[in-house]
Amino acid sequence: MTVIVRDFRPADGEGWVRVRRAALPFMVTTPEQVAFDLANAHPDKRYRMLVAEEDGEVIGTAQVGIAYDADEPGQGFLNPYVHPDHLGRGVGTLLTQTGEAHLAEAGATAVYTWVLDEPANRTFAEHRGYRASRPAHFLHLDLANTPLPELQSPPSGVELRTAAAFADDPRPLFEADAETTSDEPSDVPTTFSDYEDWLTHTWNHPALDRALTSVAVVDGEVAAFSAANTDGLTRYWSGMTGTRRAHRGRGLAKLVKNDSLHRARAAGYTDAYTGNDADNAPMLAVNTWFGYKICATEVRHVRELG
Repeated sequence: MTVIVRDFRPADGEGWVRVRRAALPFMVTTPEQVAFDLANAHPDKRYRMLVAEEDGEVIGTAQVGIAYDADEPGQGFLNPYVHPDHLGRGVGTLLTQTGEAHLAEAGATAVYTWVLDEPANRTFAEHRGYRASRPAHFLHLDLANTPLPELQSPPSGVELRTAAAFADDPRPLFEADAETTSDEPSDVPTTFSDYEDWLTHTWNHPALDRALTSVAVVDGEVAAFSAANTDGLTRYWSGMTGTRRAHRGRGLAKLVKNDSLHRARAAGYTDAYTGNDADNAPMLAVNTWFGYKICATEVRHVRELG
């Protein structure tokens, strides 16, 4: 049958999630999140969600857009995924070609993508002119059967809260997120400065579980946090664990992450996932301490356009 590539439609939600869960089972994906991302995309993002369809069935997906908040303009992203049952039939090529054409028209000078570290995927990227940049790991924790470190009382002067406690004024969390994110390894450095944009795309995102997001407060200031994303069923994803510069070296990252994981297990979540830049040894050590194990590796790739 003929495969066509077209824009996402509201009725594609379940098909989109089915493909993403099959191709990338380590991520938290729900139809509600997919619809939210499209409906609330910033105009400068030039965001498109593409689907590959065959005989009425969604067999591939791609997210395409511009990193509008990047420090350097013209940085595009393209992340295609094909259902494992339909690999090797040119579906990924069609999605990639359509996505690259959109980015070129939008003025992108470079396109970044994540590639699972498997021979066929690496070959596909190389043949399309992409070069490898840096690796990152997916890690999995069997939350139902792996003992967690015991909960510890916070150090003197440290108070544990959840993100839900900041419902009336989440700006302190924004400031902590902005600072810690700026220190994260990235091919596309970003400066968080737009509070309203953060409210829309982070604070109000349906994946964020405020009750499971743990926050350490010192002298009234957010010192560290561990953001929790969930699918409302069984999967938990550590969206970001960060400690502000002035409070590093005190074990606060372990404190908030442990608190969040205990909350997640009590809420019935059975599988915890997270991502870890391969060069971020301190955070990898923290995740290993909790019992996380590497379950897959992906490599950032980039291709110059024009």
